[in-house]
Amino acid sequence: MRIVFLGLAINHLESPGNLFTELIIEFHNRGHEIVVVAPSYDEFEPGIKKEGGILVLRVPTLELFGDSNLYKGLANLLLPYQYKKALKESKIDLNFDLVMMPTPPITLVNLAQWLKSKYHSKIYLILRDIFPQNAVDLKIMRKNGIIHSYFRNKEKNMYRISDFIGCMSQGNIDYVLTHNQEISKNKLHLLPNWRPLQEYLTKDDEIQIRKEYSLNGKFIVIFGGNIGKPQKMENIVKLAMACSDIKDIYFLIFGDGSENENLKRIASKSGLTNFQLHDYLDDDKYFRILQISDVGLISLSEDFTIPNIPSKALAYYNAKKPILAAIDKNTDLGSILESIGAGVWAEANNTQKLKEKLLLLYKNDNLRREMGQKGYDYLKNNLTTAKAYETIINNISK
Repeated sequence: MRIVFLGLAINHLESPGNLFTELIIEFHNRGHEIVVVAPSYDEFEPGIKKEGGILVLRVPTLELFGDSNLYKGLANLLLPYQYKKALKESKIDLNFDLVMMPTPPITLVNLAQWLKSKYHSKIYLILRDIFPQNAVDLKIMRKNGIIHSYFRNKEKNMYRISDFIGCMSQGNIDYVLTHNQEISKNKLHLLPNWRPLQEYLTKDDEIQIRKEYSLNGKFIVIFGGNIGKPQKMENIVKLAMACSDIKDIYFLIFGDGSENENLKRIASKSGLTNFQLHDYLDDDKYFRILQISDVGLISLSEDFTIPNIPSKALAYYNAKKPILAAIDKNTDLGSILESIGAGVWAEANNTQKLKEKLLLLYKNDNLRREMGQKGYDYLKNNLTTAKAYETIINNISK
């Protein structure tokens, strides 16, 4: 097929590091002609070029990942017009068989609709983010206000024009159908998060990393990824405070985001000595450090009404680490972890229960190994990039 992928967070395709770049490469390796449209932020120069043998159109945009919600909103509103202009000026043949569009953002629906109308392309929506409801849950947007109504109409139109919708979990499918009853349920199917398997450290590497981060003799509870309002990092700070009486439990945080400075202030004010916060690392470096840890952390705001499934769980599966999740009552992540046998969870903002779950893992080496192995087996059998590719192909071929 000829495919155009309308993306946002697209790393250079010669050094992939997220689920979208991996999927793009998988389609390319399977013989499809795939063209990627993505921002030219950071080190990327605008224009057309080959990245890892794949044609990529990098487009100048406003800052899409800053701290200002107003500025990010404006940048996302302009995005479809900037992409459309760049595509028309690029002289690329726009007669694509398939338009692939992940969320976020939902504003690219305008461009996808134009391609479908003009060239009769099919649209495959990779639904990773239910917006604008997530913004309402986090009190970034007022429900039924002018801005919310505008984006809610965009969301409904996105579901309407999409031919196929891949959802992270059954909870996501149920949520979308419950709140958008005009949509045919036949459009929706399971497309869980995915990742390639990564290689493991040698024993010498493990010793070196523990020495580098002063972690000898520590029971390491690790978190890696975005540090923003959705992650409600106060959950982790409160847990670290509750565990300060257990001298060898140590919390290691790697990441960046809109709440990074706030997290530093909270941790500093709390006077924690069992807590390290480090900048974001690339995927390979982070995975090396993840392997010396004992437990992988997930944290979500208790205010969410939508079922989030954080992709960081897959890195923990890959590293054979049991998961400790502080989650809202509306996500089905807890039931997924239970069904796999790969971790334990408690409701966010219940620090005492979360500590009990952590101590269960802390005191039981065999349980940690068993959960880690079950997570790895589940990833290997169900959540590889190749599996995601096959799911997409099987659904669009029906």
